[in-house]
Amino acid sequence: MDNNMESMLEVYLFEANDLLEHLDEILINCEKANSFDTDSINEIFRIMHTIKGSSAMMQFNSLTTISHKVEDLFYYVRENGINEKYNEELFDLMFRSSDFIKDEIAKVENNEPLTTDIGTFEQEINDFLKKISEGESNEGGAAPAKKPEAKQAEPQAQAKPASAPEPELPKQTQAAAEPGKFDPEYPYSVRVYFDEETEMENLRAVILINAIKDIYQYVKYLPEDIETNPASADEIIKNGFLIFFRDEQGLKSVLKIIENFVYTKNYTVIGKQDNPTEEKSGEKNGSEQDTQNTPQTQNTAHPVIKQNLINVNLSKLDNLMDLMGEIVITESMVTTSPAGQSAAVDNNFTKASRQLRKLTDELQEIVMSIRMVPISGVFQKMNRIVRDMSKKLDKDVQLVMVGEETEVDKTIIDNIGDPIMHVVRNSMDHGIETKEERAQTKKSPKGTITLSAQNTGGEILISITDDGKGIDRKAVLQKAKKQGLLKKPESEYSSREVNNLLLMPGFSTNEVVTEYSGRGVGMDVVKKNVEKVGGDVSIESEFGKGTKILFKIPLTLAIVNGMKISVGETVFTIPINNIRQSFKVDQSAIHYDTDMNEIIMVRNQYYPVVRLHKEFGIASEITDISSGIVILVETHEKAYCIFADALLGEQQVVVKSLPLYLNKYNVKETGITGCAILGDGSISLILDILNLYNNN
Repeated sequence: MDNNMESMLEVYLFEANDLLEHLDEILINCEKANSFDTDSINEIFRIMHTIKGSSAMMQFNSLTTISHKVEDLFYYVRENGINEKYNEELFDLMFRSSDFIKDEIAKVENNEPLTTDIGTFEQEINDFLKKISEGESNEGGAAPAKKPEAKQAEPQAQAKPASAPEPELPKQTQAAAEPGKFDPEYPYSVRVYFDEETEMENLRAVILINAIKDIYQYVKYLPEDIETNPASADEIIKNGFLIFFRDEQGLKSVLKIIENFVYTKNYTVIGKQDNPTEEKSGEKNGSEQDTQNTPQTQNTAHPVIKQNLINVNLSKLDNLMDLMGEIVITESMVTTSPAGQSAAVDNNFTKASRQLRKLTDELQEIVMSIRMVPISGVFQKMNRIVRDMSKKLDKDVQLVMVGEETEVDKTIIDNIGDPIMHVVRNSMDHGIETKEERAQTKKSPKGTITLSAQNTGGEILISITDDGKGIDRKAVLQKAKKQGLLKKPESEYSSREVNNLLLMPGFSTNEVVTEYSGRGVGMDVVKKNVEKVGGDVSIESEFGKGTKILFKIPLTLAIVNGMKISVGETVFTIPINNIRQSFKVDQSAIHYDTDMNEIIMVRNQYYPVVRLHKEFGIASEITDISSGIVILVETHEKAYCIFADALLGEQQVVVKSLPLYLNKYNVKETGITGCAILGDGSISLILDILNLYNNN
């Protein structure tokens, strides 16, 4: 495949997946309302028309055929409406159509052959269209409306199967649909030029025409074969896209649509002409010559003022982020090198260093902001899972989303979609009770799964909470004992330790394998995927009341502001967002709890003390509390004090993930989340404040 085709395929896959996500969102909302509103019908029609056109251009026959059939179905619904008694059947048919197209798209992505035997499904769509149209006729409703404009011919490679009869074109537009000479019934025209980076210009033209027809039906255009001939894109690039209208009022009614079209660079209103083919031959250097019949209509070029958006390959952003990290390290090396330190007395060097840091910070913020996307896209996909499983498992469940506007690094988004989906499935299958079981409790008959996202400044907290059965401690311990996983008597296991057993490979409390995994099946995979992006998984549950799965994930994977501290010969970095204050204390300030653990009173509140040299077995000469430094740290769950030798100063550090082979030693659970390269080339370990305390 040449570079041009690869680029076209990349754009095709991106847009098709985006459209399908939007389609599912529309269907979910319509199903909740148990009706199709006008805007939703029009949007579904446009989505299917776009997928059909782009699939035809890429010669993906199965995708073209099914999307075409659904488009025909919604054309009928748009023109005639649909009796609400058919709604449930239409919803099921549309969700299955969406699934079919998604599966075919996945095959394209994986370079697998597309489905060839689609006759049964295609006929099912035809039969449903026939059913609702005959139902309307039998009930005295209007006959199917005539289509206002000729659909473009299917690709030659696409053998068009037998289907419901196509409605005839209105008489006025038959002439306009015929290729060839200028049609005097369509004398008004506009020439549109697309942005240079647009790509697949013929497909963009199809989308634009479709949007125009929602307002004004009587249009004709050149080139005429934009749906079936990829080469028409070159003609559009060279000569622009020419659109003809039957009357001036129709032209004026759609100018805003042309102007606001996302790919429009500029457009020229040519006005009324005797023959547009003559006008085209009169172009000079891309400008329009005035060959008008009506002087009052101006031939004016209109630049479009709009926000410019481009799609960028994620690998390029990854490379940019890596380069940004190297710049931060290099900046640190320059300012902390012996030569830099000796030059610090020079005011010019000091000013230059500060300016360099300022520019580096600004560049970092811009690079990181480019990668941030809202988590709503991942959350919205869960609507479909809850909807499908509610029907198959006969459970009444609602999905509640909180904080879906929270923005997260794109790489993190790509890695947490599957873990969230798996946990939601577990909640549906093994967490939420059946209707009969809930009827025997004081709970609401409708179960609830809540997806929540929160930005705490240094990390993103994502929780999946259900109000279902909760985790049965006895069942978990019994299963763990059966598998030989218990290392101590059952009574000595805390709730946290019992819940963590669910994260072990292959552990499950389900004895029967079902279509959906039970609580615990594959949770080790969930844990690994979250850890890939530097995150952590914790489980909270109360038997009979519900379960909460919490993902703690760093805001980005790149750069953090940290405080360097020393313990013996080892340097640690504490994220600044976790530090509340640092101070010196005397031995007299140390108290002990009932278990003889050290605690310190700060502002009339006691906090436990974690001595890093003891925690990590580091040799240090500073063991007396008054000789070192105490740092009060906090997370969303806990606040406590860390004892270290000394503070070394604040510094931006580039976070580097620990090697994967260290995962088997559970290094992260001990309180080490990653490492950083310092300005002098040495390594600093980055502390995970919450896990450091939990492991203590």
